[in-house]
Amino acid sequence: MFSMKSFRNVALSTLLTIGAFSAITYTSCNKDECKDVVCQNGGTCTNGTCTCPTGYEGTNCETKSRDKFIGTYVGTEICTVGTDNYSITIASNSDNIKLTMTNLYNEGFSAVGSVTGKNTFTFSGSSGTTTYTGTGELTGSALKVTYTITTGAVSNSCTFNGSK
Repeated sequence: MFSMKSFRNVALSTLLTIGAFSAITYTSCNKDECKDVVCQNGGTCTNGTCTCPTGYEGTNCETKSRDKFIGTYVGTEICTVGTDNYSITIASNSDNIKLTMTNLYNEGFSAVGSVTGKNTFTFSGSSGTTTYTGTGELTGSALKVTYTITTGAVSNSCTFNGSK
């Protein structure tokens, strides 16, 4: 005959076995954190978060980084030789990471740049015998452009600080 004590032991053993099996089954499941995440513009999902390629940002890589640079910035430029107040205009260019900067050095020089990070770009250009190359950084609405302009053997290092 089956005693009450035996029944409790069997019931307890059964519950423990079911509990252990359930715990192992539950913890061994790999949850796909990227299942419902759609990364755009070539972004990739890791652990539920999109990693965006250069030129894109946002939760799902939906925003072109370049777009925040576009506009006219009024400011002051301090160079090794000379200081000037003027404006620089940045516009979109041929692809999603390119931009065009005009009126560099307050001489109407144009340069083509490429977005290199969320808030940075590099650029270069030339006009006749004059060449220029540098970097730009955007903090909020403030633009800082640091570059070197060279004509023949003479170079001038400049920093333009402006805002929209």
